[in-house]
Amino acid sequence: MGQVVVVAGGGQLSQQAVGAVAGGAFIVAADSGLDHAVAAGFVPDVLVGDLDSISAAGRMWAYEHAAEIEAHEPDKDLTDTELAIARALQVPDVNDLLLLCGSVSASDERLDHLLGILLALGHPSLSALGSVRAVIGTTQFRILHAGTRATLEIEPGQQFSLLALHGSCTGVNIAGARWPLENATLSASEARGLSNEASITSETRPEASVQTGVLTVVIP
Repeated sequence: MGQVVVVAGGGQLSQQAVGAVAGGAFIVAADSGLDHAVAAGFVPDVLVGDLDSISAAGRMWAYEHAAEIEAHEPDKDLTDTELAIARALQVPDVNDLLLLCGSVSASDERLDHLLGILLALGHPSLSALGSVRAVIGTTQFRILHAGTRATLEIEPGQQFSLLALHGSCTGVNIAGARWPLENATLSASEARGLSNEASITSETRPEASVQTGVLTVVIP
């Protein structure tokens, strides 16, 4: 299958989010994420969640298009997004997990929801995947689990940050950047990796890797 996309709630998907989806991707919608996925022109394969925020039109769409519906009780330990990620991992041969979440207005923004999404992407169950990514609003994220590396598809001079949101990271390397790192340790309580830049002199794009821990790469 290759790429599996999880669409969370939170508002209309950005052009960056829509453009990150590969043709033929398997799409799992988390509750009201189905409304946003359909509005973006996608055809979700599965609807997951307690279904407390999806619109009536979204529910009808799911029934009319014979989408698989995995309904859960409202009183549960996992968020709808976590349930959708778990369902995504059941797709045969999944290698690339992409999570999409629309931006929300300042009056409605829930920082706890954003943090919950980012923390969920660091779950050990995702460590075997070749790529774990997210586009939230217009911000891109690469989640590097222990022993993985990634080439950052960014332009010379473009900013990015390295954060140890899930706990201490060791063996952190970043090449092709204005401020390279080699076998560095980043803790969850420091922002040393904030606001780095892709080198304007290197012929290759920045490459990041981590030996232990979960490293979050943020591309504003």
